[in-house]
Amino acid sequence: MEYLALFIALVFVFGAIRRMSRRLDALTQSYWELRYDYTRLRSQVSRLDPETVDVAAAEPPGPPAPGSFVPLSSMRKKDK
Repeated sequence: MEYLALFIALVFVFGAIRRMSRRLDALTQSYWELRYDYTRLRSQVSRLDPETVDVAAAEPPGPPAPGSFVPLSSMRKKDK
């Protein structure tokens, strides 16, 4: 009797894992389709108005906000 309950539980668990896997695949597919569409539309807009510059690419990054994460690779030793 115990083995039957364990078997039924395992069947349900594997079914749930399979459903989650399918959902993850669908979400991943949707993500990449949106990325592709975004890039395609951005290139179309830049062709329509070539004088428009991407604001994020044109402005240099400012100093980080106090208390924010700063990666060690961005810090360089000053030569003395």
